[in-house]
Amino acid sequence: MLLKMPQKLLKTAHYIELGSYHHWPVLIPQRIRLYTYDQIPLFLKENPYITDGYRAHLPSRLCLKSVFILSNETVNIWSHLLGFLLFFSLGVNDLSSVLPSSGANREDYVIYAIGLFCFQVCMLCSVGYHLFSCHRSEKTCRRWLALDYAGISVGILGCYVPGIFYAFYCNAFWRQVYLLTVLSLILAVFCAQVHPDYLSNDWRRIRMAIFFCVAGVSVIPACHWVWLNGGFTSDVVQVRHQCSGYSSILCQSHIDLDRSVEPPGFPASGGGDVPDRWIGLPLLRHQNS
Repeated sequence: MLLKMPQKLLKTAHYIELGSYHHWPVLIPQRIRLYTYDQIPLFLKENPYITDGYRAHLPSRLCLKSVFILSNETVNIWSHLLGFLLFFSLGVNDLSSVLPSSGANREDYVIYAIGLFCFQVCMLCSVGYHLFSCHRSEKTCRRWLALDYAGISVGILGCYVPGIFYAFYCNAFWRQVYLLTVLSLILAVFCAQVHPDYLSNDWRRIRMAIFFCVAGVSVIPACHWVWLNGGFTSDVVQVRHQCSGYSSILCQSHIDLDRSVEPPGFPASGGGDVPDRWIGLPLLRHQNS
């Protein structure tokens, strides 16, 4: 294949090492090498089961250019980036066409925009982390990791906003209470997670509290809504149960807890009798059932 390429193009093609695999041509003006797990810095060694395809020791400029090479972060980067572009275009279409044709009022626009904005922040923060996780500075890498956590928290909390608004649509008082609570929590959690000391050992308990709070804050308005509508035997609650399933709350609460806040004695990946990568499977299977 390379012999059929024009000579001018061959001069601009550089090669990268993909672990024990073959060399791949990359049409970018700088050499970017891929490393094996044993070759990368300690702060990048998160998963020993991913053995090849690591980017490392890159300045910011080459981190940006590495988006066009094949690495073990390619799918992570492009799935979030294309997802952001897709849902951004759908959001613009909904705000400009769907909502006006549905007779939506100003509150509907605001609530929809808040939920969409939080979700887009989540996607962009994840793009940034997966793109700059190979930075030569450990400090920069950890700051992007903290920003990724912040984006995930904002995305989760943002999903609560439309649900609370329409669940308590006929109860203005509790609607305002829960909306103000969630919106305040979004701001507080984001500020806490982008703090320079967020990933330090001194903030371990705070990290645990934040993730429990983000994952569990939806339980209170959900239980309150069930009580206001006559309990689990109510027809309205039964319809809602069939549509969403309360098991999804427990599953989401489990998944949202990050590995960085594991309590003492909890088996991490590669350690203990039951690695944590298997813990979520029964819950996911139960939710899908």
